[in-house]
Amino acid sequence: MEDNTIKFRVGQDDNNEMKQILTSVYTSLTEKGYNPINQIVGYLLSEDPTYITNHNNARALICKVDRDELLQDLVEHYLFD
Repeated sequence: MEDNTIKFRVGQDDNNEMKQILTSVYTSLTEKGYNPINQIVGYLLSEDPTYITNHNNARALICKVDRDELLQDLVEHYLFD
């Protein structure tokens, strides 16, 4: 066993999954000709899934993400990265 301390963040796998989902949704919105930033912001503010296209199952994917966790991660990333 190594004596090195390993630093980890609880929920890192969840963050990776959120990033993958958000990237996939962004790509789907772009493919359909939407402004993906505007559409995702509209969804985050309203929690109305119709802001997200059904293309490539993007709407179902975005509904898997906890909106509050996503907003928290976005603010943390903006402030501390």
